[in-house]
Amino acid sequence: MSGHATEHTTGPAPGPVPGPAPGQVAGPVGARTTGGVSSAGLEDDGAAQERLRRWRLVLGGDPADGTGHVLSGRDAGMDGALTALYGRGDTPTRPGKDRAAGLGASAPAVARWLGDIRTYFPSSVVQVMQRDAIDRLGLATLLLEPEMLEAVEADVHLVGTLLSLHQAMPDTTRETARSVVRKVVEDLEKRLAARTRATLTGALDRSARTGRPRHHDIDWNRTIAANLKHYLPEHRTVVPERLVGHGRSARAVKKEVVLCVDQSGSMAASVVYASVFGAVLASLRSLDTRLVVFDTAVADLTDQLDDPVDVLFGTRLGGGTDINRALAYCQSRVTRPARTVVVLISDLYEGGIRDEMLKRVAAMRSAGVEFVALLALSDEGTPAYDREHAAALAALGVPAFACTPGHFPEVMAAAIERRPLPIPDAG
Repeated sequence: MSGHATEHTTGPAPGPVPGPAPGQVAGPVGARTTGGVSSAGLEDDGAAQERLRRWRLVLGGDPADGTGHVLSGRDAGMDGALTALYGRGDTPTRPGKDRAAGLGASAPAVARWLGDIRTYFPSSVVQVMQRDAIDRLGLATLLLEPEMLEAVEADVHLVGTLLSLHQAMPDTTRETARSVVRKVVEDLEKRLAARTRATLTGALDRSARTGRPRHHDIDWNRTIAANLKHYLPEHRTVVPERLVGHGRSARAVKKEVVLCVDQSGSMAASVVYASVFGAVLASLRSLDTRLVVFDTAVADLTDQLDDPVDVLFGTRLGGGTDINRALAYCQSRVTRPARTVVVLISDLYEGGIRDEMLKRVAAMRSAGVEFVALLALSDEGTPAYDREHAAALAALGVPAFACTPGHFPEVMAAAIERRPLPIPDAG
C-alpha cells in the first residue's frame, strides 16, 4: 500500500487511530435516542469520520486505501503539500516506475511549498519535511539561492547542509547563509549556555578545593558538614578536624579542555553543537579551551571561539578521517596532563593508523589526561560507528558513547572532577 510518508504523522493531522471499518460503527445498547437516532450513535459516527480523515491524510488518496473520504479546505491544502513531497501513491505510470513527486527542481514551486508546509504544520514537522525534500528530491543546490534560504525553517540539520555547500556558495548567498546559521547558533546558546556554565562552574569549584585552606578561603558550610561527627553538645560547637576550602585565585586557570571534533559528513550535527559548547567553555575564565577539527587534515579553530559562526564556516564537512593525526596534534598541545580533559567526538571510522591512534590514547591516559570519547554530540541517538575501535578504547578505560547536548554539561563536570562518567542508558 502506497501513500504519504507514514513515518511522519505528527502535526495538525494526528497519527491514525485504528477503529472500526466504515459501516461497522454501532452505538451502545440502551443509548438515549432522539427521533430514532442514538445520540451515542451520532458521536460514534463523528469519531468514525475523524478516523477516516486521518487515515486518508496518511494513505495519500490511493483508490485502494479504502477510505472513500473526500478532503476539502485546509485538509486538501495539507494533502497537497504532502503529495508534492511524498507522491500520490497512484497506479504507476509505467510498470515498475512510480509517479514522481511534484516539486521537481523549480525554485518558485519549492518556495511556495515551503510557505505551505509552514502554514499547515508545526515547526518540528516542517524541519523533518525539509530534510526529506533535500534527501528525496535532491534540492540541496536550491539552497544556494538566497530566496530559498529565507523561506526555510532553520535547524541544526539545515546548518549541516549549508556548511557542506558553503564552498560552492556564490557571494550573493553567503551572507544569507551566515544569517541562517547565526539564528540557529544563537537559539542553541540561549538553550544550553546558562546550564553549562552553572554545571561546570560548580565542578571547577569542587575540583579546586583544598584540605589546607587559608582562613579566608575556608568553605564553612562544607567544613561544618564534614565535621558534624565531632560535635560537642556540652559546648554546643563543632571541632573541625578537617578544613574544606577553595583555591586562592578564582581567576586562575584550573583545567584545560581540548575538543577534538571529527568533521566528516556524517558528524554535521555534532560539529554544530561542539562549536556552540566550545564558545561557552571558552567564556569560562577558569577553563583554557581549545577546539580542533579534523578530517584527513587538522585545523585548530581556537582563535575563533569567540564567534561559533566563524568556527562553523571554518570547518569543511566531508572527506576522509585521520583520528591518529588529530590526536597527535592534541597530544602536542597538552602542557598539564593531570589538569587536562580531551574530548574526542567521532564515529571512530579511522582512515589513519589504528594502532598508533590507540597508543596515543593510552599514552595520554598514562600521563594523567582525562580522556572522553563521544560517538555523537546530538539529539539523533547513537550513529553507525566502528565497534572494533570502540571496544579497543573501552579496554583502555575509555568508554565510547553517544551524548545529547542536554547531557553534555554533566559529562564534562564528571570529567573535570575525575569521577565516573554518567554514561546514558543504552536502552
